[in-house]
Parts: sequence; structure tokens; C-alpha cells
Amino acid sequence: MSEPGSKGPLPDDLPEPVVRSPKNRISLVWVIPLLAAVIGAWLAYRGVTEKGPVIAISFESAEGLEAGKTKIKYKDVELGKVVKILLSSDRNYVLVKAELDKQAEGLLSEQTRFWVVRARVAAMEVKGLATLFSGAHIAMDPGPPGPPVDHFKGLETPPIVTSGMPGRHFILVAERRSSLDVGSPVYYRQIRVGEVVAYNLNPDGRTIRFNIFVRAPYDQNVFKNTQFWNVTGIDFSLSARGIQLKTETLATLLMGGIAFSLPEDSPPGERAEEESVFTLFENVEASRLKHHALKTRWLIYFNGSVRGLVAGAPVELRGIPIGKVVDVKLLFDEETVVFNIPVLIEVEPERVLSGQSLAGIEDLKPIMDQLVANGLRAQLKTGNLLTGQKLVEFDIHPDAPPDKIVWVDPYPRLPTLPGRVETVTGQIVGIINKLEKLPIEQIAADLQATIQNTRKLSGSPALPRAIDQLNAVLDDLQKFVDSLKSDVAPEILKTLRQVQSSLTSARSILDSDADFQFMIKNAMDEVSKSARSLRVLTEYLEHHPEAFIFGKGEK
Repeated sequence: MSEPGSKGPLPDDLPEPVVRSPKNRISLVWVIPLLAAVIGAWLAYRGVTEKGPVIAISFESAEGLEAGKTKIKYKDVELGKVVKILLSSDRNYVLVKAELDKQAEGLLSEQTRFWVVRARVAAMEVKGLATLFSGAHIAMDPGPPGPPVDHFKGLETPPIVTSGMPGRHFILVAERRSSLDVGSPVYYRQIRVGEVVAYNLNPDGRTIRFNIFVRAPYDQNVFKNTQFWNVTGIDFSLSARGIQLKTETLATLLMGGIAFSLPEDSPPGERAEEESVFTLFENVEASRLKHHALKTRWLIYFNGSVRGLVAGAPVELRGIPIGKVVDVKLLFDEETVVFNIPVLIEVEPERVLSGQSLAGIEDLKPIMDQLVANGLRAQLKTGNLLTGQKLVEFDIHPDAPPDKIVWVDPYPRLPTLPGRVETVTGQIVGIINKLEKLPIEQIAADLQATIQNTRKLSGSPALPRAIDQLNAVLDDLQKFVDSLKSDVAPEILKTLRQVQSSLTSARSILDSDADFQFMIKNAMDEVSKSARSLRVLTEYLEHHPEAFIFGKGEK
């Protein structure tokens, strides 16, 4: 056995070391960074895949808009946010850049509209009051599908009709715009059922084209035979029925308006289709007149003044409207050195000849020639005494001088008669001319000769007889005067005495010594005493208001 500390051999039962290779193990410290990297990658992927489009909208000003705060909404659902507001290179407008959500990608097209929603005070209503607290936001209207774009021009005013609103659009054509504007109301039986969406001038430059929108279910009341008329402001008329004042609503005084209805005693026709075209009449009376397709134009000439005759003045036949005046001109004829006034009129012959089929003015030749031969003439008359407005009146004048129609292109010429004023003026001038032609000097000479003959008659034997007849007449007159004195005069005197008696009674009542006068004086004294007592009471209460509760105290 070896000693301790010696280097002898080791015992055989000692364990042998086992050599093991190290294992590749990852520390838990690296789990958190790896997890964060995965989450970041996922968020980045999600941000890229779910990121919505970036658009640019141009406005005239950025009033109420703030980068990072202003929202973009559709039906009050937030779809994006304004990220930057820039000024255009030419400084004429502002450019608003916005980021939208992924769900808004399918809503963008060249038909999409954007506008700023802010508090607005219009003639009809107040809108956007909620923006006073939440701030302005940009609203969008997708519109119909179309090619996608990312640059838009914003609307400066909110649109009247947005996509998805139930109803239909219709087109109205009128000669004048009157006071109608975008947003003017449309009424059906005095219920507001729509608005004017837009208006513009037709390509012909002679008429105005209005685009109106009628909301559902009222759009079902628009038929092919429906009539539209203007209810702008106040409809004032002065006619044989008196003064008439009509207005649809107070709103029409501010913005104008349009009303529609079916013609009286007319059943509904087929329902009008989308964007059907209708005529917009000037007022309800014009809409109730029967309008015919055939319209013929004629020329009539007047030599005198046509003051008060303007385009649009009525053309009547014995008081019944058959057309209107189209134009009034003044022409100078160099050959005759005379001023002529041609008046172009438009007539609807079917209003008079309703039982005949007329294709044009050629079918009227035999009828018109016969009427003119029977005395049909045009005459200028006063239609309104207050305004002095004139009209053209047709009537049959059998005693009129013979005349005929001058059939020339483009408009045939109808014969006329001078107006009543011209006729009376001509008669007065004729009387004056006749007076000027009278032989005044000869008449004076004849009168002087008559006086001389009268003087000679005074010495003739027939004079006593004439004097006797004159005396008889004077006697009769004297008898009549005597009867007045005996019968009428006493009655008159009696009446005068009764009047004098009544005046004496009245004087006695009002006399200073009369009992009635004394009673009135006493009554006035009592009123004066009462007034003094009331004044004393008022002064006392003014200094002692507690007297209302405690009464008047002892002195």
C-alpha cells in the first residue's frame, strides 16, 4: 500500500471521466426580441396591405380645415383624415392631401364629390350646426361607378342631391330664369317635394334648362301630362274680377319656387320617365291655357303710336286669347318718307278652328281670305287702364274699307284699322278743319243784315199782334207766381217757424241760468273734488306706503 503523497498507481475501482459534447441551446433572452420582430413584421405587412388610398382635393380656401384633425366622412362614418394642406403653385387654390381607409377604395371614381361641411345659414334653413362644436369635416358622395382617380376638385357649396337618395330627376324648359336658383323648392299641393338641382342655357341660346329633383314617393305623381309653373314671389293681377294676390309660401318670396299638378279635369297619363322634358310656364294661369302645336306668324302694320305694346302682349279675338305679340319694330320707308311700325304676332289657329285639321299656314289661305273680305281687321286697344298696356284685338268690322291679305314670305300681312283713340283724334281734327273752313266774315255780315231787318220789323203792322201774344204769356207767368205765394210760401214759413222754435228750446237749455246748466256745473264741481281727494291720497301713499298694510296711523 502506498503512502500518502506518493505517486503510486491508482486503485482500479476509481470512476472514469465521461467526456460529453456541448448542446446548441438558445437562451430565453432571445425570445422577446424575436417575438417583437415577428409582431413588427406582421404590423408592417398589415399596414401595407390594409393601407387606404392617398388622395388630393383642391378647394378655393382652407377655411375650417386643419391637418391631422379634419376628418373625411361618408354618411357620418369616418373614412379618413387630412394629413397635409398646401398652397397651389399659382396661389389660386389650396390642395388638401388626405389618407383614406381601405374600405374607401371602392368609393373613389371620377364621379366622386367632396365638399366641406360647416355651419351655413341659407334662405330656407340653417345647416351644419353640429360643426360649431366638433369642427368642420369633409363629406364625400361616391356617385355612380367610374374610372378610379386620386385628384378631385372640391365643391364650394354642398350638393342638393346625393347618390342613393330615392327620387327622380326631370328637365324643365323656360324662356326666363325669373328668381329661380339652385336649391329653389319644388311644390306639389303646397308640400315641398323637391329642389332645383342646376340650371343652364340651352345650346340655342333662347331658353333656360332647369334640372329638378323630386323625392320619392312624390315622384310617382309626375305624369307625362303634368304641368309645371313658376310660383316665384307674389302673383298680383288686376282684372275684371278685381285684385288678386297669390303666393305659394313665404319661402317663394325669398328663393322662388316651382309647382306642378295635373290639368284640371284631366285624368293621369303614363308616369314620366327619368329626365323627361316639360315646359315651365310663367304662372298657373298660363299653364291652364290650351296650347296647340300649330303656331302661325303674321305681320300687322300700325301708323300711329303703339306706346304700351310690348313683346308678349296678348292677341285676342273678341276678348278670347288666340296668341301673343312676338316683336315690335320701327321702320322708315325712304320712298314714301313715312315711319311704319310692323308688329309680328304669333297665333294658334286651332283655338278658333278646332274642328278642322290644319297642317300649316297654307291650309288657312281660303279661310283667312274670306274672313278679311267679311271685315276681319286687327286693331290696337288698351288692355289695362292703370298700366297703359296695349293688346292686339281682332274683330269683324262689316263697314271697314275693302282690303285683303298680302301673301308674302316669310310672314303674310293682315289689314288693320286705327284704334279708338286715333279715330276720336281724327274726328276732332276733322271738326277743327271744318270750323276753319267756315266763312266767319260772311256769317257776321248775314247776322248784321238780320238785325237791320228786325229793326225794320218794329215798324210793321204785325208788331201789335206779337206784343199781344207776349202779354198773354206774361199773364200766365204772373198767375204761376201768385199760386206759389198762396200755396207754397205759407208751408215754407211754417217750416221755418218750427226750426226757430227748436233753436229757441236748445238755447234755453244751454243758457247760463237754466237748470240743466246748473246740474252740469255741480257735476263738474264734484269731479274736481274727487280729483283733489285722489291727489291727496296719492301723495300720502307715496310718503307712507305701509298704509296699504297697516292703515293710516294716528297723529
